[in-house]
Amino acid sequence: MSWQTYVDEHLMCDIDGTGHHLIAAAIIGHDGSVWAQSTSFPQIKSQEVSDIMKDFDEPGHLAPTGLHLAGTKYMVIQGEPGAVIRGKKEPVTPGQCNMVVERLGDYLVDQGL
Repeated sequence: MSWQTYVDEHLMCDIDGTGHHLIAAAIIGHDGSVWAQSTSFPQIKSQEVSDIMKDFDEPGHLAPTGLHLAGTKYMVIQGEPGAVIRGKKEPVTPGQCNMVVERLGDYLVDQGL
């Protein structure tokens, strides 16, 4: 399965029949390169990628300032070792966002990816 399929079918999917879905999603490598993204994912700036990567090394780094993508600020839901970083915007609730992202993250970890 391609990385794009994971984004299209597992991150941008309908959330448990609610009619809600993430507004944008991407899978970004540890080197900051975008492996796959939704068509709605913004063109991110190099400093924003650096800040995201720093949060992996220093969990909680983004919590005080938020996650910025293409200059738009998103609330950081979680920042802890081994966690996938994600932001959240209405109408998706934090719990729904967590569920969608963690489900895919857990699957990828189980596959050794």
